[in-house]
Amino acid sequence: MIRGQKVMFDRDLATLYRVETKVLNRAVKRNRSRFPEDFRFQLTAEEAENLRCQFGTSSWGGSRYLPYAFTEHGAVMLASVLSSRRAVEMSVVVVRAFIMLREVMATHRELARRVESLEHSQKAQGQNIASIQDLLARLMEPPVKPPRRIGFPVKA
Repeated sequence: MIRGQKVMFDRDLATLYRVETKVLNRAVKRNRSRFPEDFRFQLTAEEAENLRCQFGTSSWGGSRYLPYAFTEHGAVMLASVLSSRRAVEMSVVVVRAFIMLREVMATHRELARRVESLEHSQKAQGQNIASIQDLLARLMEPPVKPPRRIGFPVKA
């Protein structure tokens, strides 16, 4: 997830399509109109550094260029740009990978919703149990008798 989008990097897509990263990026540059900003974007130096720090080493082999990130639509668009048999096969794989990612994210959202619902009901049950305990404690206390008056009643 980068900039709130699920992405794949140019290096990883090049591996999937069995082409060099520079060949893939060259094909994209020749077809810029097919890759608007919501299909592909270049990482900033800060994003690249964060990514490098996260993995401990440069995940793109220490390239001099900042990597490109492709969204689901951009990864699929690569198949039409590269247009090899392998590209067509891999576009199917890429689409399936993004679909699985979407399903996993939806499952996690549903799971989070269920946990939140359980927490809410558990909190309500806890409050009910505390009320019952207070009531039982009051019922278990011996009855309080009014103090007995000493002496004879005086009629006024």
